This record gives sequence, structure tokens and C-alpha cells, in this order.
Amino acid sequence: MMSTDTLTTNSTVSHPEKLGFWRTVKAYVSLTKPRVMELLLVVTVPAMILAQQGLPNLWLVLATLLGGAMSAGSAGAFNCYLDRDMDRKMKRTANRPLVTGEISDRNALIFSWVLGGLSVAWLWLTTNWLAAALSAAAIFFYVVIYTMVLKRHSEQNIIWGGIAGCFPVLIGWAAVTGSLDWPAWIFFLVIFLWTPPHYWPLSMKYRNDYANAGVPMLGVVRGRVTVGLQIILYTWATVVSSLLLIPVAHMGIVYTVVAILSGGYFIFEAHRLYGSAIRGQEGSPMRVFHGSISYLSLLSLAIAVDPLLPF
Repeated sequence: MMSTDTLTTNSTVSHPEKLGFWRTVKAYVSLTKPRVMELLLVVTVPAMILAQQGLPNLWLVLATLLGGAMSAGSAGAFNCYLDRDMDRKMKRTANRPLVTGEISDRNALIFSWVLGGLSVAWLWLTTNWLAAALSAAAIFFYVVIYTMVLKRHSEQNIIWGGIAGCFPVLIGWAAVTGSLDWPAWIFFLVIFLWTPPHYWPLSMKYRNDYANAGVPMLGVVRGRVTVGLQIILYTWATVVSSLLLIPVAHMGIVYTVVAILSGGYFIFEAHRLYGSAIRGQEGSPMRVFHGSISYLSLLSLAIAVDPLLPF
């Protein structure tokens, strides 16, 4: 007798050709995890402006963004393909196209490879070999190191797997300069340290979902107090590392003020969540999650604006 998962897979794989054109396009876009992609691209342009110390060539910016979008989309599609068994067990991923059957497993895998190949080729042709190599490395790290090795087997999955999300900074910098300099690595470090306090609140919110899927997120295997403390430590480390850009990249008053004020808000929300945990309350982990997005967005905007100012 076939299992429920087998029946689901077999019954849904035949549906994609029955979908309308725009619904099919929407399904493939969903496969690329566009919300994650948007967050990654937010840091690419500021890295390019900082590298140029001004506005880079518009064509170069557009070419880099397109290549970065394809790279992130490929990694996201591979992730959806490899995690489709877990996604069927989680409420927050119940509408992903491989779960609903809007896209077949085979087509999703082909799409992932093609998009990844196009990303590397496009960046090689329009920017330089270093940006293209970094694109390939980002896909490899997210798919192999994070999705295949760490995610199902280690509570530190987000810590080291988060490195993949730092590559857009390096790709943007390399596209402009053809090299990697200290400010790029510091920006890389900021995003590396930012990733755990960004995702761990999500694992607290969806603790049961991750537990049902067998994913050992820190919010599943550790108590709220431990997770809250780790969020505080990484949040402080993120904010402190962001201040290193001031002397190293010669950032001005705009960046300094934004880094301190937005960082203070991020730290406040992290301490607030920890305070709730030690009082035995659930708190509001999604406030920290959304606050982390606001923090990175404001910091990235300040990095982009500061080099353009005359003071």
C-alpha cells in the first residue's frame, strides 16, 4: 500500500500542466523564496556604493542585482526541493508549490539547476570571474552545507548556514572592484552575526512546526531562556561589529547615528524578549524578527547614503 506522502506526490505531480500561465509563473516565483531574495538584495546595492565610494554604473548595478537574484532564487528552489518532505509537515510551508503540487519535483530540480547556471554565467559575462565564483559558492553553501548537512542534524544550523546569506555583500563588492577588501568583510561579518537573532525568534514562534518536521532549530532543542540569551549575545555582537565600519570604511555622521540608534532598538527588543523568557512568559519573538529586518534595512540604507554625502 502506498503511503499518504506517495499518494500526495503522485496525485499532484500531474497538475502543473493544467494551471494557467500566470499561476504557473507565480508558482515558480514562489519556489525562489522571493521574500528571502529581497532581503539579500537589500544589502547588495549598499555594498556596491560603498565599494565605489559613489554611484556605480547603473548597468553594472542592474546586472549584479539580476545575477544575485538568480543565485538566491536557485538556492531557494534547491532548498524547497530538498526540504519538500519536511515542508509537508509544517503549517508555515503548507502552501509551497511542491507541497501543493503546482510544480512537480522533476521540474523544480531542473529549474534550480538552470537558474543557478544562468546566475554564474550571467555574472561572469557582465561583471567578473570573482563575482561569478562567489555566486556559485553561495549556492553551494546554502544547498550543501546548510540544507543537506546542517539543517537536519545540528542546532547550530542557522549560525553556520547563515554564511550563505552574507555572500551578496561580497558579490556586490567584487562586481565593482574585482577584489575583496576589509569593509566588505566587515559588512559580511555584520550579516553573519545578524542572522541568528533574526531567525531564532522565528524558531521560537514556530517551535511545534519545526519539532514536527524534525528540524533541530535552537528554539526547539533549547528552552526560551537559553534562546533569549543567545539572541542577546548575537545582537550585541552584530551592533558592535557594525561600528567597525566607521574607522575602517571612513563612514560619516549619518551612518554613525543610524548604526547606534537602530542598533540600540535591536538590542532593546532582544533584551525585552529575554526578560519575558526569564519571567516564564512567551513574549513577542516576532517583534525581534521584524525588528531585525528593520535594523538591517536601515543600516544598509545608511551605508548606501553615507558615501554620497559631501560631509
